[in-house]
Amino acid sequence: MTGTVIFDPLIPWPILAAVALVALSGVVLALWRGLSGWALRGLAALVVLAALSGPVYQVEDRAPLTDIVLMIEDESASQSLSDRAEQTAQAANDLATEIETRDNTELRRIQIGDSDGDEGTQVMSALNAALAEEPRARIAGIIVVSDGIVHDADQAPDLPAPMHLLQTGREGDWDRRLIVRNAPAFAIIGEPVTLTLRVEDTGAAPAGVSNAPLEISVDGGAPEQFTIPIGLDVEFPITLPHGGRNVIQFSVPQADGELTDRNNTALIQMNGVRDRLRVLLVSGEPHPGGRTWRNLLKSDSSVDLVHFTILRPPEKQDGVPVDELSLIAFPTRELFLEKINDFDLIIFDRYKRRGILPAIYLDNVGDYIVNGGAVLVAAGPDFATADSLFRSPLGPVLPAKPSARVYEERFVPMVTDMGQRHPVTTDLGDSETWGAWLRQIDVSQLSGEMLMTGVDDRPLLVLDRVGEGRVAMLASDHAWLWSRGFEGGGPQLELLRRLAHWMMKEPELEEEALWAEANGQSMRIIRQTLEDKVGPVTVTRPNGEVLDITLNEVSPGRFEAQYFGREIGLYRLQEGEHSAVIGLGPAAPREFERTIATDEILNPVLASLRGGTIRVEEGLPSVRNVRAGRPAAGRGWIGLTPRNAYETRDVTQAGLLPPWLVLLLAGGFLLAGWLREGRH
Repeated sequence: MTGTVIFDPLIPWPILAAVALVALSGVVLALWRGLSGWALRGLAALVVLAALSGPVYQVEDRAPLTDIVLMIEDESASQSLSDRAEQTAQAANDLATEIETRDNTELRRIQIGDSDGDEGTQVMSALNAALAEEPRARIAGIIVVSDGIVHDADQAPDLPAPMHLLQTGREGDWDRRLIVRNAPAFAIIGEPVTLTLRVEDTGAAPAGVSNAPLEISVDGGAPEQFTIPIGLDVEFPITLPHGGRNVIQFSVPQADGELTDRNNTALIQMNGVRDRLRVLLVSGEPHPGGRTWRNLLKSDSSVDLVHFTILRPPEKQDGVPVDELSLIAFPTRELFLEKINDFDLIIFDRYKRRGILPAIYLDNVGDYIVNGGAVLVAAGPDFATADSLFRSPLGPVLPAKPSARVYEERFVPMVTDMGQRHPVTTDLGDSETWGAWLRQIDVSQLSGEMLMTGVDDRPLLVLDRVGEGRVAMLASDHAWLWSRGFEGGGPQLELLRRLAHWMMKEPELEEEALWAEANGQSMRIIRQTLEDKVGPVTVTRPNGEVLDITLNEVSPGRFEAQYFGREIGLYRLQEGEHSAVIGLGPAAPREFERTIATDEILNPVLASLRGGTIRVEEGLPSVRNVRAGRPAAGRGWIGLTPRNAYETRDVTQAGLLPPWLVLLLAGGFLLAGWLREGRH
């Protein structure tokens, strides 16, 4: 119990001060006039002023509270290196035993692991949360058992007590790290893109080593080996082999004695894009649908379009000399013989044989397809005549044969069961809302897949693969009616866009494909197929372990599954003849950007209240009490600041000047002063 004198004035302090000033003026006046009772009158004024100030003797019943010590134990990934986990556990347990034996002291142990995502070690976030739950007035000290690699030091709070670091790790630790300085998200297929790499040795690295081996692998293929200098930026030109995602793995073999190989590998995922898609559009006589193809291709800024159209057929005789029909001669030989392989797609829109393109040119187009090119035939009425492209050297590679019949009647295109599974025609919308087309050329399917039908379920859209190339036939020239909104229109733009991009082998439109989409440490495995079912996908983890994942059909021709990969690195997927690779996790995990234990990061925080760092390998420090503001750490010891906190259980108050005593004293002094003055 403790007692103190407090004041509870009956009037506000400013008014009390004014009353005191008036009383003092009266006493001074009495002294100046020579009145002999001025001292007694002054004592009476003091008694009245003391009574007005309300002196109270207060007695508190106090219960002492314990001091609280916070101990944060770092269990993040970098603490698993070498014997740091054992150092942390041993130091924390031993220090906890010593602190718990101290009088009037409680210990709060806080374990922190890896943060969500790739945020690194969040010591200060854990400290802020702990301080929010404990009374700051009872915090006597903060101890962090860690390697010192903290990634949120900028969020350090205003400390209520000294903070100390028990630093794990060994003085002789060293590590080799691979750094990717720059890696663009996109690169042009077939053109080299420069990546900047760097290999660094940190810590007590062995002397005399100036070079390190480097391996580079694309999409899990056989690695290429190089030797690069240590500590210098090195530029590497990389050429992406295909469109879509390319997974590039850089790795440096683990050296003898280095701390870890977790930062010796970097995965870069780059999207391969085409520089310019070169399209050759060969049109017959002008018709309303001709502009549809031109508008579609010209609307894409990545497409270079060459439009070859027949404005004046040879049979038209109007007396105009042939050499005056154009400003320059159209380079047909250059396009169809010399430069044909430069095109990604050739479209024949209502074209028929007229002797303008010799048979050798069309024969060369057939070879172009077999060697990996793409040809789309948008058939018009001329396709059913004797001048049809089918009756040219191009005929053997076409997937459908004309019957010489043309249907001039209304019909609504329908997607077949195969088309429901094919990425070109899947999810095009509700076919019941589509407008009609008014003409279809009757053809019979010879090969490939029929994705759409027209009149009496006859083939309307047929796709096929020939050699390394692709061929598509659209047996109507009325797709443009959808773009004009005829009877409500239809998905003409999306259909033709998908068709053109399938022809140009865009990865997302492959009908038989296996790929995965990553989201942090999870991936969604996707298998696109024309079959009714698929087998399990074999997943090979970075450590070599193999497991099978069963896929579920989510839509016609599309099977998916979710998988969480605990390890950071390259995962290989295999289903039948189809394979894929994907990298999970960050290219360079933040926990392993710096692996050598250090106190440099936390030093500014420790210094704010004169805390210190003790290396665990040098022994466990002793614990002392220190006063606030004094040095809180030294060689082999750390200090705690006793807070002497308490809880008040009861308070009693007693007035020091009861009214009767005030009246008696004030009246007595006044009477004595009056009597003294009366004698004189």
